[in-house]
Amino acid sequence: MKRFHYSWIILSVTFLAIIVAGIIRSSSGVFIVPFEKEFGWDRPVISLAFAISLFLYGLSGPFMAALIEVLGIKKMMILAMATLLSGIVLTFFMQDSWQLILIWGVIIGLGSGLFLTVLSPYVANRWFIKRRGLAVGILTASTATGQLILLPVLAWITEAYSWREAISLVLFLCLGMFVIILVFMKNSPMDIGILPYGSENEEPIESSAEKKNPIIMAFQGLIEAIKAKEFWLLAGSFFICGLSTSGLIGTHFIPVCISFGIPAVTAAGLLSFMGIFDLIGTTASGWLSDRFDNRWLLFWYYGLRGLSLLLLPYALFEGSTTLLIIFSIFYGLDWIATVPPTIGISRQVFGVEKSGIIYGWIFAAHQAGAAAAAFGGGMIYKVLSSYTWAFLISGLFCLVASLFVLVIKKQEAPAILKGHTVKG
Repeated sequence: MKRFHYSWIILSVTFLAIIVAGIIRSSSGVFIVPFEKEFGWDRPVISLAFAISLFLYGLSGPFMAALIEVLGIKKMMILAMATLLSGIVLTFFMQDSWQLILIWGVIIGLGSGLFLTVLSPYVANRWFIKRRGLAVGILTASTATGQLILLPVLAWITEAYSWREAISLVLFLCLGMFVIILVFMKNSPMDIGILPYGSENEEPIESSAEKKNPIIMAFQGLIEAIKAKEFWLLAGSFFICGLSTSGLIGTHFIPVCISFGIPAVTAAGLLSFMGIFDLIGTTASGWLSDRFDNRWLLFWYYGLRGLSLLLLPYALFEGSTTLLIIFSIFYGLDWIATVPPTIGISRQVFGVEKSGIIYGWIFAAHQAGAAAAAFGGGMIYKVLSSYTWAFLISGLFCLVASLFVLVIKKQEAPAILKGHTVKG
């Protein structure tokens, strides 16, 4: 009987940590209307704070990757969770809009950066040789699993009591996760004298990055990446990915439902329904990315997402519960399914050793798109009193992204394992 491999415990701890960071990030949609009512802030100002958060956590990705190389995964997870805790605590004391921008834009944006950008590929690359794509799929799916479990709960607490009680629940989860990371997380298999899951290589993993400056490492990765056409195609398609997911749906779906007379709890329930199918879709995408051409997977993911976004305004105007449920299923299956094949192509093109930092820059483009949609969606609503054009534009962009990924030159499958003995 084989002994249970500790890699799966690491996967579980990372999964839970990303869930907590993900629910903090996705809860912004629950708090937009309560913040408007209590503080009198208009929607573009609130949207700006959440847009800055999206942009900063994306921009921090390559630097988080470099810091992991220097400090290790465990220390970085502890520092990031402590930063999130401080932001949640400060939320109880904010009074002015600039404080919202500082707390939710900067502090929470940077605190969530590690968990929602490069942590998944780093853990998968370091702890897994076999089932690496599946591991990435599971970890990526966890960003939406927080919605699955908690968004309706947060919306209900906010409506029944206030947003402060909802934030208190998030604070409790952060504290619990902080303790779990302290107790169970490890930097690498070497820390406990084992090999990565599926590895037959007995040689120890050496780090060549411990003495390097993380800022220099991050920019060196960018300088190398921008020379490759594949980087620009992946970054461009991922910009559209962020624009069409966390930036638009993640931030504005609940407010747009409220504008059509759908209660916040019901809207949050639809988002959580998306989370169920995202967990299925993204995990399946990780499994598929180990077996099929990642470019064609992305082609179908972006194309189908674009069609679903073009359907959404019609479903809302018709007031059709059936169509909204169909949208939630269809869109949910595709929400973050793009991440495993994008990571897979990055690994194939740039090699495992460099792919962590370079994927961090690709994800920065993702969050730049998310920030554009978060702020742009608020502005479109203010000018037109409707989100319809925001959804239509986003859907058309997705169709463009489906063409971007097909231009990428097909990589040889063995390149996936190139350099698998290094940390990144």
